[in-house]
Amino acid sequence: MTLFADDRTRIVKRRRGARIGWSLLLFALLGTVIFAMVPAPYVIEQPGEVFDTLGTVKVQNKTVPLISIPSQTTYPTSGSLDMLTVQIMGGPGELPNWFDVASAWLNPSEAVLPVDEIYPPGETIQDSNKQGAIDMANSQKDAVAAALTTLGYTLPSQVTVQGLTTNSPSKGKLKTGDVIVSAGGVPVSDVTTLRDVIAKAGTTKPLDVVVLRGGQQTTVQVTPTLSATSPKIPIVGILASISYTYPFDVKIQLQNVGGPSAGQMFALGIIDKLTPGSLTGGQHIAGTGTIDGSGTIGPIGGIRQKLYGAERAGATWFLAPQSNCDEVTGHVPSGIKVLAVKTLKDSLADLKVISAKGDTSALATCPAS
Repeated sequence: MTLFADDRTRIVKRRRGARIGWSLLLFALLGTVIFAMVPAPYVIEQPGEVFDTLGTVKVQNKTVPLISIPSQTTYPTSGSLDMLTVQIMGGPGELPNWFDVASAWLNPSEAVLPVDEIYPPGETIQDSNKQGAIDMANSQKDAVAAALTTLGYTLPSQVTVQGLTTNSPSKGKLKTGDVIVSAGGVPVSDVTTLRDVIAKAGTTKPLDVVVLRGGQQTTVQVTPTLSATSPKIPIVGILASISYTYPFDVKIQLQNVGGPSAGQMFALGIIDKLTPGSLTGGQHIAGTGTIDGSGTIGPIGGIRQKLYGAERAGATWFLAPQSNCDEVTGHVPSGIKVLAVKTLKDSLADLKVISAKGDTSALATCPAS
């Protein structure tokens, strides 16, 4: 076939247009890839490790019971009482990229949160880990207290200042080692009570804090400031630790896990070991929730991720703080029934029905949808 000049011109133009089109597409793809690798101002919450409080863990390369009570008679257990954890991907100086964030947005088992919501401005990952370790230690102490109180023991307790946070309003007023006797006229015997008093006090006037220091009682005035975390609540900028006088030693061994949310499951594990029979009836039960010495179960963060962690571990029942139900509804994985509990006694009552294979239809639940 013979081509005339105008035909050849059109072919050349088509080829040039095709090259330009492919070049633009290549640049667009390259730009997308580069943008996807750019750090995003978010962190990602993912399901973390699952630990059976009736089982064993590795500590310094040795397998040990997660809960042991050396001086007391303990009883065989069955089934599982799982505590759940949440893993945080990213943090100050280690932000995930946009590709990771986009993937997490599409994954129902993960959550994307602004980095400042987990790590307030000026707080490092190391600071957060330190606070998490203190929270875990306190939750273990509270769990032992709640379990033993439920079993009829009386336990004296005290709250001690472990340290001050950066830019603390308590600087020059409260000191490490101070034992907090009362705040705002309210006797303080646990960290939960102290936090409630501070939250109700607000930030407009000083709060009277009575402490025991060097064997002498003294009163200081601290004006709370708003926390940098969300939700914004009044704080006095201290790291507070609780201690109890126990009738015997209960050892909880768990490495590299922080936060207060395992309290409920620790308490149930202790009670199961100290009482005849099985709390679970051989069933696989998971749960979460803070606990105070009186056995009140409080809300936690990351409950949706913990639900997926429970599903992956094979649990069929999940004990959730009633105050977390609004986050649970509509996000319950298939195969799990979520029970809503307010106190340790609620949880024990639910487990009694479950272990006896009784009628569970009347138990309080967080609706699946």
